[in-house]
Amino acid sequence: MREEAARPGLWDDPTHAQKVMSRLSRAAADIELFERLTRQVDDATVLHQLAHEENDAAALKEVEEAATRLEPELERLERRSLYVSEFDPGDAIVTLYPGAGGTDSADWASMLLDMYLRYADEAGFEVEVEEVTPAEEAGIKTATMAVRGPYAYGNLSAEKGVHRLVRISPFDQQARRHTAFAAVDVIPEFAEDVELEIRDEDLRIDVYRSSGAGGQHVNVTDSAVRITHLPSGIVVSCQNERSQLQNKAKAMETLRFRLADRMRQEREAELASIRGERKSAEWGSQIRSYVLQPYQMVKDLRTGYETGNVEGVLAGHLQPFIDAWLGWRRSQVERAGQE
Repeated sequence: MREEAARPGLWDDPTHAQKVMSRLSRAAADIELFERLTRQVDDATVLHQLAHEENDAAALKEVEEAATRLEPELERLERRSLYVSEFDPGDAIVTLYPGAGGTDSADWASMLLDMYLRYADEAGFEVEVEEVTPAEEAGIKTATMAVRGPYAYGNLSAEKGVHRLVRISPFDQQARRHTAFAAVDVIPEFAEDVELEIRDEDLRIDVYRSSGAGGQHVNVTDSAVRITHLPSGIVVSCQNERSQLQNKAKAMETLRFRLADRMRQEREAELASIRGERKSAEWGSQIRSYVLQPYQMVKDLRTGYETGNVEGVLAGHLQPFIDAWLGWRRSQVERAGQE
C-alpha cells in the first residue's frame, strides 16, 4: 500500500489517489492503535507484578485504573479484528425492496429505511439518499442510499438479506396479525478499481418526473433518470439531484457498483465450485425477525442474538446485532480456512 501511495503519477487520478491515501491512513491508525495498546498492556503487566511482589497498595490501584482505561480501547481493537473482508473498510450502497406482504411489505421497507438512516446517524456515517420510489398506498417500492464512513460496508453487510416483520397490520380493518418481508441489498463502493466496459448500446435510459415524498428522504425534481443495463437486466435510478445530467451521472455510478459486485459474486461462485459446496457468510434469506405481536422480540437467525427492545432496534440501535454477526462471520471464515 505504501508503494502505491508513493507511485509517481498517483495524483493524476485524484479520486483513486484519495481512496489509496484513505486506506493507508486507516492501516496506519490500526497499526498505531495495536502498538500503543501493546506497550500499555506490557507496562501494566510489569507494574502489576511489582505491586504484588512489594505488596504496594498504591501501585495496585494504579494498575486497576490503567485496566479501566484500557478496556474500551481493547474492545475497539477487538472490533477491528472482526473486519475480515477486503471491502469492509470502505463505503456501501444500500438498496431496499418490499417482498411478500402487499402494502404491509411496502410500509415495512419504509420502516427499514428510517431504521438505517437513524443507525447511520448514530454511527457517524454520511448518508446520501439517491432514490426513493413511493408505493401506491403506503411505504416504498424501492430506495437506494450511499453510506460513507470508516467500515460502513463492514457494518452494513451484516444487514444483507431478508427481514421479516410480524405485527397487527395498520392496513387491516379487522386488526389482524400480518407477516411482511423486505429485502436489503448491500454492495461495496469499489467499482473504480474494476475494469468495466459499459457500452451505450447496452443501455436503455428513461427520463421521468420524480414522485417522491420529499422531506428527509428526497428532493423532488422533474429530471429523474432510470437506466436499464440490457445484458444483465440491472435497473438503477436517481432522482435526488437537480439536473438530469447529475441524476444520470449518479445512476451510472451506481450501475458500475452493481456490475462490479456481480463480477465479484461470479468470481466467488467460480472459486466455490472448485473447492466444493460451502455456504458464504454474506448469503441467506430471512436473516432476522422483528416480532411486535403477540410478543416483543427481534432475533437474528444466523447468530441467535436477540432482544426484547424492538423500539430501540427500529430507532437505529443496531450495533449489537452487527457486532454479533461480525463475530459469527469471522468464525465462519476461520472454520472454512481449516477445511
